[in-house]
Amino acid sequence: MEYPAGKMSQEHEKAGWSSLGPAGIVKITTIALLIWWFFRQEIDKTVYRWSDPTWSHGLLIPFFSLYFLNQRKRDILQLTAKPNYLGLVLLIACLLFYVLDVVQFKIAYFQVITLIPAIAAVVLFLGGWKLLQYTWLPITYLVFAFPLPDRLYKGISNPMRLLAARMATVLLNMVRGLEATASGVVIDVSYRGARLEPPLDVAEACSGMRLLMAFFALGVAMAYLHYRPMWQRLVLLASTVPVAILCNIVRVTVTGFIYVLWDPRYAQGIYHDLLGLLMLPLAFGAYGLLAWFMSNLFVEESAPAAELVVRRSGLS
Repeated sequence: MEYPAGKMSQEHEKAGWSSLGPAGIVKITTIALLIWWFFRQEIDKTVYRWSDPTWSHGLLIPFFSLYFLNQRKRDILQLTAKPNYLGLVLLIACLLFYVLDVVQFKIAYFQVITLIPAIAAVVLFLGGWKLLQYTWLPITYLVFAFPLPDRLYKGISNPMRLLAARMATVLLNMVRGLEATASGVVIDVSYRGARLEPPLDVAEACSGMRLLMAFFALGVAMAYLHYRPMWQRLVLLASTVPVAILCNIVRVTVTGFIYVLWDPRYAQGIYHDLLGLLMLPLAFGAYGLLAWFMSNLFVEESAPAAELVVRRSGLS
């Protein structure tokens, strides 16, 4: 019995992923278990790194990926799979590269990041280019779940620490009776002629990398989910970096004011971590304000109302 295409799409949308049937669910589960088994050591290491507050946002990334995947549910369920053997070639290449890296190169980041192209290769092999077109974002988004290499992380975080220390010093010096001098990431503070000990240290946790990574991941999600012109999406993505840096400067400066003008104990420990959490709403607000500004930058003019034409017929 044949059904109209519109009726079939409605049934797929209503049934959801259960319309794959037991055979399809077992197939997907088996493939997922095989991928997990091959990369289980790297996955376990990544999950363990999520216990570090700097990378704790990684726990949410897989759920975002599943959400993105669910957004294309209708297209995926209507798709007729067309296996592409290029995917099999790429999958074998990924697995060989992983083994070679473990044995020879021993670059830890390459070992864990190989998981992403391996998943993409499996999708291409089983479903073809069309399925990969629908799933490329959920797959590549997983990159935010993997911690950066230590060398790259420090190469980015150290300049951010220096910038935060210098900008906080400028703002602290605006207070009468307060003198601040930045020596690298350490800020020496004197208040009313008395030198405060110990000096303020912009620690690695205050570099802003935690906020930058989490906010960049969120920026990608918001740029994808909300329809807007491409240039606006690119601006939103690019704005995540300056907004994160700005929020981190605010955090370091406020910490300095608390340390000098209030009580040093409220500038460390759990209070310090709480202040870091409060920067998230500030960052989201700045990001949302920018999105609102761009959305209202160009207002489409409504079509002019059609002129009302009245015809009067007279008696001849």
